[in-house]
Amino acid sequence: MDVTALAESPTGRLVKAPQGYWAFAPAPLPRQVDLDNSLVYLLSEADRALGMLAGIGRTLPNPYLLISPFLSREAVVSSRIEGTQASLSDLFLFQAGQERSGAPADVREVANYVSATHYGVARLADLPLGLRLVRELHARLLERVRGGDQAPGEFRSVQNWIGQPPTYALEDAVYVPPPVSEMADALHDWERFLHETLTMPPLVRCALMHYQFEAIHPFRDGNGRLGRLLITLYLCANKHLTQPLLYLSAFFEAHRQEYYDRLQAIRVSGDWANWLAFFLSGVVSQARDGAERSRKILDLREEYRERLLRAKGTASAQRLLDALFTRPALTIRGAQHMLDASYITASRAVAVLAEAGILLETTGARRGRVFVANELIRVIDETLPGDQ
Repeated sequence: MDVTALAESPTGRLVKAPQGYWAFAPAPLPRQVDLDNSLVYLLSEADRALGMLAGIGRTLPNPYLLISPFLSREAVVSSRIEGTQASLSDLFLFQAGQERSGAPADVREVANYVSATHYGVARLADLPLGLRLVRELHARLLERVRGGDQAPGEFRSVQNWIGQPPTYALEDAVYVPPPVSEMADALHDWERFLHETLTMPPLVRCALMHYQFEAIHPFRDGNGRLGRLLITLYLCANKHLTQPLLYLSAFFEAHRQEYYDRLQAIRVSGDWANWLAFFLSGVVSQARDGAERSRKILDLREEYRERLLRAKGTASAQRLLDALFTRPALTIRGAQHMLDASYITASRAVAVLAEAGILLETTGARRGRVFVANELIRVIDETLPGDQ
């Protein structure tokens, strides 16, 4: 860690551990941030783009037509930032009960991200976003995956750090978060910041919340994934989103070095303005991406419905079609469960979708066949201009 650069930090202080290394203890978050004209304009653009995306979600009879595809993509991208190799297809096959060889551990990490997000959104109905929910989410993220031996759901009791190749050793660390002795106060201030009555715009507050969580790095592992997940949960908790449709991981991944540089600039010089500009630009980019991706997904759904009408598809096939947007890979047993119908009814519905070119059987086997909606997966996964 560049101790010299942090020696005069206006947003924290250096702390020397008994073992001789230096760590950074972030100061409490500011309760007021001055916005210049360019930031005010960018905030307005972000609010407008986010409102458009939220409006799309509100118009759908079943918002999970978009929630599930968006969340699945976010889980893959967020986990990929941490080094996993699982693809979107791997995730859908895993959810269908068919793990591909080569990445079972990675794909479980991705599936855990999906599960933790669903859990968090549901939990907000009876629990405020705070330290208790953060611990619960962390436990679900690390359940039975890499890092599962690093005290899931418990704040760290040892020092951690963000390493640097090739050694990733403490002495080569890029950043050393506060020691345990300083961490509790920082966490409690972070939680107070979430709940205090402030005049600060929600998106600005969200940007500060995310920075501070990353600066505290309160768990031994999984901080990055959880920090990104908290952005969406914060916006849902504060009614800035009615559905979890906005995710910033694709933007952070596409601008990874700038992301790290902007966080570091806050620690070195208190440069909140450029961090806010970066964060709000990400909201604009990903909200517009979400709106465009929504259009493509809903257009594909309409095309599929027309195919079924021409094929005189059964009512069960129509119901299974909508279910496909939550699980684009399935077995007949899976379809039976999704339809709550007999095996024969589910088998016929799957056959209709296959005949219409919506599903493709991928195994060539007689038993345990897996059917995949490849067109839908391509639309969910394709790179749009907002991802650049």
